[in-house]
Amino acid sequence: MNGIICVNKPQGFTSFDVIAKLRGIMKIRRLGHGGTLDPMATGVLPVFVGTATKACDIMPDNTKSYRAGFKLGQATDTQDITGEVLTSTDMAVTRETLEGVMPSFVGDIMQLPPMYSAVQVNGQRLYDLARQGVEVDRTPRQIHVDRLELTEYNEETREGILEIYCGKGTYIRTIINDIGEKLGCGGIMTSLVRTSSGGFTLEDCFTMEEIQQAADENRLEELILPIERVFETLPKLRLNEVQTRMYKNGVKLDISRVHHIKAEADTYSVYGYDGVFIGTAFADHENGILRVAKNLT
Repeated sequence: MNGIICVNKPQGFTSFDVIAKLRGIMKIRRLGHGGTLDPMATGVLPVFVGTATKACDIMPDNTKSYRAGFKLGQATDTQDITGEVLTSTDMAVTRETLEGVMPSFVGDIMQLPPMYSAVQVNGQRLYDLARQGVEVDRTPRQIHVDRLELTEYNEETREGILEIYCGKGTYIRTIINDIGEKLGCGGIMTSLVRTSSGGFTLEDCFTMEEIQQAADENRLEELILPIERVFETLPKLRLNEVQTRMYKNGVKLDISRVHHIKAEADTYSVYGYDGVFIGTAFADHENGILRVAKNLT
């Protein structure tokens, strides 16, 4: 069994909890996930099965989207509703004022990873240090936010919903916390749903109950998506029979003899002469060769 099964992660589960549960349901050890979600979050968690686990770290599409609930007027140590309240204020915030600061959080921005996160400092997870009451210096990291939209906001309760489209490594609760800081009143995340990840959406996902039922009915294979779905954004190459055999053996191919090579593209998804997906390739235009980037068969 090889491919991807998209899970609608339940609230209260860590991403590792999902993997552990699936190992029991699917009776397979070789599983990996694409993109960690906080325990309080729900939504799209792509899980790589079998040989597909080799693709976990090479997904060409790292874009994600979220629907985040928030509340202004508070700050907590976790930057969300589960944490200990550090500050609280009755300061009023109009929709116009809120929308006025939001453009500062779009594009390439610097973000300081929160203490309650899986980031490692000197070999230790920040959340482990945070639970011990220890705070350490962290280095701000550049992240990218494509779009930030305020879809709901109640000026009386100062609660609302943000739609966020961003790249890898973005902490949504930190965006909300930082918006609150810029407004001068604080802000916390109250809910989080990941609506898409790496080209997969909630429509591709199954609940843990649905996966368990499929296992009970011996139809798990029906839920598995082919690994090539991850690489749909890459230009495609189809090799002839001789090239297929050579490529699978790790032989570098002459670019001039491979059809559909583009001068502006470096990475490709590769298919054999029989139409079966093999993996990804890198085109070294300077030296005129095509070499294996990742063999996923």
